[in-house]
Amino acid sequence: MTPPDRADRLRSLYAAFTARDVDAVLAAMAPDVDWPNGWEGGRLSGHEEVRGYWERQWAQIRPLLRPTGFEERPDGSVAVTVAMTVRDPGGTVLSRETVRHVYRFSGDLVQRMDTER
Repeated sequence: MTPPDRADRLRSLYAAFTARDVDAVLAAMAPDVDWPNGWEGGRLSGHEEVRGYWERQWAQIRPLLRPTGFEERPDGSVAVTVAMTVRDPGGTVLSRETVRHVYRFSGDLVQRMDTER
């Protein structure tokens, strides 16, 4: 997958996440994806753990992630600058911040994601 393809793939993933289309996001991830649990702490492994994490998260908070920049790194990873707004279920803003998500791929699939602050 070329760098522009990876950026397009990641834009699609953020759109699917915003739409809460977990199946579309998981379809773009390796079956043994390694994912950060930024809300509760630790790491998650595999589709079912990631699905459960997002379902728990979305029951309590409403994260909105808007990618604002993409950087292909020399090691082949892609860093995405993200404007993140988190609201409670009633719509009250809990936080606004900019974070960086770093993705590693296995072929066309996301293998790992890390968060840099």
